[in-house]
Formats: sequence, C-alpha cells, structure tokens
Amino acid sequence: MQLPGRLKATTLGDLLGSLHRGRASGTLELVEPGGRAHRVHLSNGLVIAVEVDRAASSLGEILRQEQQVDDDTLRRSLLRAMASRRLHGEVLVRDFHLSPEIVGRALRRQLMLRLQMLEQLADAQVFYRVTMRPPRGALVDAPLHASEFLAGRKRARDRAPETPSGAFRSAHRVPSGFPGSIDTKRLTAYRALGLAAGAPADEIKRAYRRLVREYHPDLHPDATHEERRTLSARFAEVTAAYKSLVA
Repeated sequence: MQLPGRLKATTLGDLLGSLHRGRASGTLELVEPGGRAHRVHLSNGLVIAVEVDRAASSLGEILRQEQQVDDDTLRRSLLRAMASRRLHGEVLVRDFHLSPEIVGRALRRQLMLRLQMLEQLADAQVFYRVTMRPPRGALVDAPLHASEFLAGRKRARDRAPETPSGAFRSAHRVPSGFPGSIDTKRLTAYRALGLAAGAPADEIKRAYRRLVREYHPDLHPDATHEERRTLSARFAEVTAAYKSLVA
C-alpha cells in the first residue's frame, strides 16, 4: 500500500481512510520532526489501539470525568494494577466489579481522544509497518467502527492552514516552536504530572496537589507494604517533576 511520506501532504483522516479501504492490518506510525513517535494500530482496516508519545488522558481520568467510579476505587485499583502489572481496566472489572461495558466505553473514548490529538499534528514522517505487534489492551475483539474514527475527520481538501512544523495547534496549549523550545528534562516533568508541555504555573500547582493526595504514603494508612512502596516511588517522581518545573 502506497501512502504519502509526510503528514503535511495529507491528513490523518485520509491516511485512516486509505488503510480502512485496504483492510490493512498493521501499524501507522507518525514520527514528528522532534523525534516523538505515535502509532495507530489496525486490524482489517479498523482501529484497535492508539499510542501517543505525549501526556494524554488515562482510563482513570476518563472514568472520573464521566463520574462512573469514585476516587477511592480509582486509587486502590490503580495501585493494584501497578503492583500486579496488570491493565487498569482488567483490575477494575475483575477485582472491583466495574461493568465491562463501562470500562469498554471509556477505552473507546480514550482512543478517540488520542486520535483527536494526532489530528492536530502539523507534520510528521509517515510509515506503515505490517509486522508491528499491537500493545497490551488493544481492542482486538471490539475495534473502533469506521464511523467512529472516520466521521468528521479532516481531509486534505479542507485542511486548515499549517502551523509551525512539528507543533500541535494552540488548542492543546503547546508553545510556539515546540518541541525544540523545551528541553527533554522539562518535557519528562510535564508528562509525570499528566500535563501538556507548556502548561501554566497554576495548572502545575493544581496537578501536583491532586497527585500528592493520590500518592502520598501517609494518606493511605491501609495500604499494603507493596502498595506503600509503589506509592512512595510515584510520590517521589511527581515531587521531583514539580520541583524541576517551579524552580
């Protein structure tokens, strides 16, 4: 299958449309000028997983926003998933008895949000690899329908004027010239706090306070020894990230 070599010559919608028509099974890879690689995994032309190399909404955040599960359950289930190295959705369904339908809808919502992020890319190298294995948790048995990932998607004929090469559009609050204007250490810190690069100081403070409540070991007296170790490691990570951004 012949695809354009650069995203600026086409659109994500056109790429996905071509792969859908060709009933492709493999991975569409988009590599930004700064080196960040994003992947859309397909099976028989349908999207089964989306990986973005940027801060993106987690399954827990989506469930919280949709008020499908309380914060305590999310905290305990995430700790158990981290300690047992299982998928968060699997733990929520099997251990905390959350409806598989609710988790499934949230996972599909997560894929759609990630595709929206990729649609904002101004440019990237385009690769298609037939042999790449999809990640754990891919929706192999229940892929996104074509109507879900193609409807309303921008096409080359109506594409908006380009933004600077390699940048996301302003709706994602990415500073001009990104990623070159922010060093790797700061990018890692933003991601540790679950923020988009260039997030303002008030957002950084709010994110850090929320994560302190979520991960400080002393706030979880009922945690097991293994869970406290996981909490301590995560708390140290977010504290170091916060200090590097506000220093």
